[in-house]
Amino acid sequence: MNILKNNFLKIVFGLILITSFSSCDEGGDPDPGKTNTGQFAGDWFITVSEGGVDQVEHALHSTYNTSANDNTMWIDDHGNGWAIKCKINMNQDGTFSVTNSDNIGDSGTVNVTNGKIISGGAVSKGGHTVDKITFDAEFSYDPGNIIHFDGHKRTGFLEDEY
Repeated sequence: MNILKNNFLKIVFGLILITSFSSCDEGGDPDPGKTNTGQFAGDWFITVSEGGVDQVEHALHSTYNTSANDNTMWIDDHGNGWAIKCKINMNQDGTFSVTNSDNIGDSGTVNVTNGKIISGGAVSKGGHTVDKITFDAEFSYDPGNIIHFDGHKRTGFLEDEY
């Protein structure tokens, strides 16, 4: 009986071993690729000013790819800044703009002009070289009033948090 039991266990162990080696096939290219605007995505600490006077300092904003992956991005203040959440048209040189984009963060539409993300163009609170973001926005509920946004990329280091 022990011989039969030992042979059965050897066969089961052998099958498990063979199955585990044959099931590790990658099945093609495992590289998921990149999004069109991935190098510009991230979290940003942005100071919002109106008429040259700072209104909101170091408000956390995010930029992220749209599901269309067509050189458009979302800019989103998560309710921390000047109520902006809209799609922007992103160029590979880091410039961006949009005309009459629906402002999901508030009412109406928004025009974004003079948008630029500059690689290594800023210094964080802790002294790290980071990317810089700057743009102007004009909201449909306040035509002619240009709101300026200027900030730097979030590093995630504790000494850089506000």
